[in-house]
Order: sequence, then structure tokens, then C-alpha cells
Amino acid sequence: MCLAVIALDVHPRYVAVVAANRDEYHARPAERAHWWRDSAGHELLAGRDLEQGGTWLGVNRRGRFAFVTNVREPGRHDPAAPSRGSLVPAVLADEANVQASVDSAVRRGARHNGFNVVAAEDGIAAFGSNRGPRLQTLRAGIHGVSNAWLDTPWPKLLRAKSGLAAWVAREDADIDGLFDVLADRAAAPDHALPETGLGRERERLLSSPFIVSPDYGTRCSTVLLIGRDGVVRLHEQTFDASGTRTGQVEASFRIDGMAHATPRVASATRVS
Repeated sequence: MCLAVIALDVHPRYVAVVAANRDEYHARPAERAHWWRDSAGHELLAGRDLEQGGTWLGVNRRGRFAFVTNVREPGRHDPAAPSRGSLVPAVLADEANVQASVDSAVRRGARHNGFNVVAAEDGIAAFGSNRGPRLQTLRAGIHGVSNAWLDTPWPKLLRAKSGLAAWVAREDADIDGLFDVLADRAAAPDHALPETGLGRERERLLSSPFIVSPDYGTRCSTVLLIGRDGVVRLHEQTFDASGTRTGQVEASFRIDGMAHATPRVASATRVS
């Protein structure tokens, strides 16, 4: 995951809203979002990286969600490091509270390349990173993570947060407005580009919320809604290298009691 914005406890219908783009090399195989089990048998609703077996964003039957973003540091990349995609299933499977689960993931992640991880359950959310102070509890409001620290004001993140804030202010329930926020392909002006060591042309390419290039770009956009009524909805759109939508997934289920309970599963999944 390379861009994710979150609205926590500020919408009348949703205790949490996540809108996120996964950017990856097009040659790396992946499955669309679906229910599957990790190596220990824990169930999660998530896309799946077929190269390493992990995921970038997922939610479990308790309504806990988690996602990971890479920290952009080209001079420090270790190709032999463990996959960061293992972090999300681990956080979702953990029975500890969200803060403890995120802290544990960061402590175990010292050998990983740079990452940020966010998780939330029962209205409590936490952020952690192996490239900075370990843990931060997120307050109600609009937050965002890209490939730097929490709420780092890169142009793509500022635009996405602004779009999410406007959607919340309208008390909107139409998810198309969130996909519009994620579909923004406008590059940032050169004077606003971050300097992360990639060179100006690459920084410009990566500066838009939605990235299109032949080798690397936005592979999927995901909207996750945790309703105050206990209904969880996940909507995913997938894209090819030209940025053309190739499919979509819609899945929903109900959490029983909104807190650490096994739900009476009233679930549905639609793939196209």
C-alpha cells in the first residue's frame, strides 16, 4: 500500500473509513480481495500477494483492519529482508489490543525494509513504524499515510486527505466519491515534490495519488467502511498498466456486538 487516508469517528454512519491505493510493479502477481486463511489458519478478507503470500490491507471477522505502507528510502533497500506483507496478517491474528499488536509488529519488524503499519478495532486506532518512534494512538479525525511518516505533507497525501475530509463534511454515503479521490492522476508541481533520492522524473511520476506507468503503478484502489451498525463493507477496484479498470470486488459482513465477538455471518461477496 502506498497511499491510505483514514476518517476516524467523524462520519455519522461510519466509525472508520479507509480509502487506499496499492502501487506495485505490474509483473508481481496478486489475487483480488477475498476471504482466505493465513499460515496459522486465521481468516481475513484481503487481497493477496502471490510472490510472498502476504497482503497490504485486510480486515478480519472482528472488524479489525490493518494496512502497511512502504517507507521510501532507495539507498537503504535490502532485497533479502523479510516481506512486509506478513505484517498485516500478523496484526489481524493478534488477540491483544490494537496498540499492543502494532507495537509488537514494529518490534518484530527490525529486519524488514522500512514500513508503516496502521490498525484499528472498536474505534481505537494505532500507527507504528520501524523508521521512527514505535507507536502513536490516532485520535478522531482525518489521517493519512504514504511512503513517509504519518501525515507527512506530500502533495498526494494532502490532496487525498482534503478529498476525504470533503466527503465526510458532506456526510456522504456514496463510495464513488471516495474512488474519485483515489483516481486523481495529476502530478504535483516540481517545486512541491519531495526529495527521496529517486530523481526528479521518478518523484514526479510518484507524486499523484493514482500512478500510471508501463512497469509500476496503482494496481488496486480499496474503500473500507466500518459501520456504526456493525456492518463492514470492502470495495476494491483493480487496474492494468494503462490505468484501465479490470475488475471489482464488493464484500460485506456483520460484526456481532462490534467488539471481539464472532459474528453471526450475514456476508456477501460480489466479484466482476
